[in-house]
Amino acid sequence: MSEPAGNKTKKFTPAGIIFAVLGLMLFAYFVKKAGVAEIVDGIKRLGAGFLLVLLISSVRPTVRSLAWTLCFEKPHTLSFFSALRAYMVGDSIGTLIPLGIVVSEPVKAALVRDRVPFAIGFSALVVENLFYSLSVALFILTGTLALLLSFPLPKPLWIASVGALAGVIIVIFAAYIVVRRQLKFVSGALEFLYGRGVARNFLETRRGRVRTIEDRIYGFYSRNSSRFLPILFLESFFHLAGVAEVYITLLFISDMHPTLLAAFILESVNRFINVVFKFIPLRVGIDEAGTGLLTKILQFGTASGVTLAIVRKARIVCWTAIGVAFLVRRGLSLKSVTEETEAAMEQARAARQP
Repeated sequence: MSEPAGNKTKKFTPAGIIFAVLGLMLFAYFVKKAGVAEIVDGIKRLGAGFLLVLLISSVRPTVRSLAWTLCFEKPHTLSFFSALRAYMVGDSIGTLIPLGIVVSEPVKAALVRDRVPFAIGFSALVVENLFYSLSVALFILTGTLALLLSFPLPKPLWIASVGALAGVIIVIFAAYIVVRRQLKFVSGALEFLYGRGVARNFLETRRGRVRTIEDRIYGFYSRNSSRFLPILFLESFFHLAGVAEVYITLLFISDMHPTLLAAFILESVNRFINVVFKFIPLRVGIDEAGTGLLTKILQFGTASGVTLAIVRKARIVCWTAIGVAFLVRRGLSLKSVTEETEAAMEQARAARQP
């Protein structure tokens, strides 16, 4: 019998408290450093322009939901609106719960299991996330190159940027080799550990599930090559919407007229922050620190960066509220949806057992 979802959530509470406290301290420090008056003035200048920011940001869940629907194989299909509702609810839970990345993706698959089997929905999500991860890697790569080639950087930031650039190149190259040769390195590693008696109880059923997911991913790769460009095209719009959002926000809040290059670099750095600090709810403090330091280098000033990060949080809160509204409309709560997800995962496990 697996552990109830509620107990799993409780395990995250101490870590969540620690991250929240540290993040709030960092947030307070950078708000004070940037100047409260300057930040308030920037938010006032944005005013109703925040509605435009929200409109632009609506592209993000839209394109990722569409990309998810393209990752299903016949006879299974999922409608766009079903995918969108599940995507928004899952992302909301991922935002609200510390380390919510652990449960947000299974929640999306569980919420559409009345239309497609849980295992099929989750496998399609894994495929979509792989395309998204590739687009993120390429976006961070080009953004880091643009930063290195366009602006003089302090030595520590230059070293960090070069390190990030090298890391992304290695990841992209390794991913290409793995997919091209269809290497089952994850299930292979688990089998290696299992065969040597490491965590045998934990790996007893999980190694089979991982192998099944790898088979479906490589099967999708070999049978649906014509979908690759359309899916990557959709994922690219996710990042373009982010660039447009940064540009419009700076246009309102900054005395300096923004450029598309600056917006592109700021969004690529924000995407890097999201990847590295995904486990921290709303990236509290981290986003303000990173964006504030970068806008200072780009000559927009620290206050513009901190204000930009705060506006970004307000946008996330708005979409999270909409996701919660979808959840409530279905008559579910945070606890019940995690329990429903755990039940769906249990059923999927039982169905695979002989």
